Amino acid sequence: MSQQASAAASTHAAPESSSNEHTANELTVLREQVKRLQGMATLGELTGTATHEFNNVLMTVINYAKLGLRNEDKASRDKALTKILEASERAAQITNTILAQARNRSDTMGPVDLSGLVRETLVLMQREMQKYRISVETDLADTATVHASGNQIQRLLLNLLTNSRQAIGECGTLWIRVATCESGTDGPGHVELTVRDSGKGIPEDVLPKIFDPYFSTKAGPDETGKGGTGLGLAACKDIIDEHKGRVRVESSVGRGTAFIIRLPISPSQRAAA
Repeated sequence: MSQQASAAASTHAAPESSSNEHTANELTVLREQVKRLQGMATLGELTGTATHEFNNVLMTVINYAKLGLRNEDKASRDKALTKILEASERAAQITNTILAQARNRSDTMGPVDLSGLVRETLVLMQREMQKYRISVETDLADTATVHASGNQIQRLLLNLLTNSRQAIGECGTLWIRVATCESGTDGPGHVELTVRDSGKGIPEDVLPKIFDPYFSTKAGPDETGKGGTGLGLAACKDIIDEHKGRVRVESSVGRGTAFIIRLPISPSQRAAA
């Protein structure tokens, strides 16, 4: 190729390369914006859930305080005080959970107690599970520390639990298991999170699409304002990928669905082991 032709080819290639780079940068910026918006949506859900929980607690305290004031017999007052104490302890639990989340708004990676995070998330979703008469059974390892962003894993848990609650509808069971797996033939140690529901299950032809952005089998948000956007499970997959984790889905129509997620174990726990 002559120098003239080579120069012409270079001139044509440069704008194309620049255009591709510009497009890639725009996509990166858009992804970051979507991530921030999803984080804000999760924070909004947490705030809304906590507000409802506090309202329930306050109504319990008020009603039993009135009962105690109306009845002077010891049995009635003891019952009222016991209920007030239980509600106050519940309020303290909610407060501690919200404070923990407020401290953990950063996306910085570090040691995260996955079992503890599951318990905190269930505190916030307890009212919702009770409303739909869903029994929650847990099997959580005492020590299950992952190398993760607590903020992102909180979003993952909220999305998974909301998805399972919606799949069940009413009167079902949700099982949550956290277990540690030490280093072995399959690589470094990891922590396995399993969220299994007794819902309607996912048809075989739909299963490969569930993590696709904007894909949803729901007509729109439910009465709680959640779901139906097709972004919940897509966000879960993004979070798992960012944490270098893996996800497997097992589902049978009419029997339910299980999400099995493996996340890298924290170096501190691996060293302690």
